Amino acid sequence: MNNSKISTLSKGVLLLVMVLLVSSIFVPMWRIELSAPQYPEGLVLKLHANKIAGDVDIINGLNHYIGMKTLHKEDFVEFTVLPYIFIFFALFALATTIIAKKKALYVLFISLVLFGVLAAVDFYRWNYEYGHNLDPNAAIQVPGMSYQPPLIGYKQLLNFGAYSIPDIGGWLLIASGFLLFIIVIKESNLLQKFKKPKTATVLLFFLSLSFLSCSNNTKAVPIKLNVDNCDFCKMSIADGKYGAEVLTQKGRTYKFDDIMCMTNYCKENSNTKISSYYVHDFSQDNVLIPASTAHFISGSTIQSPMRGGIIAFSSEKKAKEFGIKFNAKLITWDAILKK
Repeated sequence: MNNSKISTLSKGVLLLVMVLLVSSIFVPMWRIELSAPQYPEGLVLKLHANKIAGDVDIINGLNHYIGMKTLHKEDFVEFTVLPYIFIFFALFALATTIIAKKKALYVLFISLVLFGVLAAVDFYRWNYEYGHNLDPNAAIQVPGMSYQPPLIGYKQLLNFGAYSIPDIGGWLLIASGFLLFIIVIKESNLLQKFKKPKTATVLLFFLSLSFLSCSNNTKAVPIKLNVDNCDFCKMSIADGKYGAEVLTQKGRTYKFDDIMCMTNYCKENSNTKISSYYVHDFSQDNVLIPASTAHFISGSTIQSPMRGGIIAFSSEKKAKEFGIKFNAKLITWDAILKK
């Protein structure tokens, strides 16, 4: 058997990679979602391999007011060359399937990875230039403010929340790279090395670190008293005993001066996917605790900022003590959400 040849299974995967690469040309590669109070349904910018789509006209109008250049396909050479690059990689995958050489597979994988890195650098450069090169005569000017969207993830830009993520085409490209990575490992027999105990231990260690770093994304974001405003009533958050906040699945944080402001906001924005709820521990100063494990009391004598009348504690003992003091009753988190 010729060890320089790839297996039939790898050939099948390469054909799938070819199909994914060609398909990515016909669907959006990337999307930037914008949310703001004046646009409750949000705005979206969709970047295809060969064009810009989505709410382009509205976003261009907003860009004009803050001094950003308007977006036009003709201003980007990338929209001309990207379809040809994807076709090249698809043909490269087909050629690798036909010649069935491992070296060709390795070159294809390395080339696609390098392309991904260069594309990310180019996208960052594009975002930076559009966010920093502002018209000095713009109608709206904020000293020191830039409007660079995030490369990936969430970023607050004035009253707009910007969320940048791969779209269908981007996920197809990622899937192509992942499939190539799998067959590269298979054909190079790298999996044999992971059978050694020490190597497995090191791999498990790094996977654990990755898991922990991902878990940290749901940590509460400290509320800055007298600086942050309530996202529901728009009042300044001045007291660190009554407030709350939510973290969305997209990574955005909404802060509130009253627990009931938080629940009312969530009711009015039911389409927002919440990953975590946090509330202030009344017995401490500006300390947020998970709402799911907190103990609550409710009563008319509790003078919270917006008269929600609900406070939270990290311990049931404290909740009962203050319940007697305020002549308030214990209430569950589920019951609060239903109010």
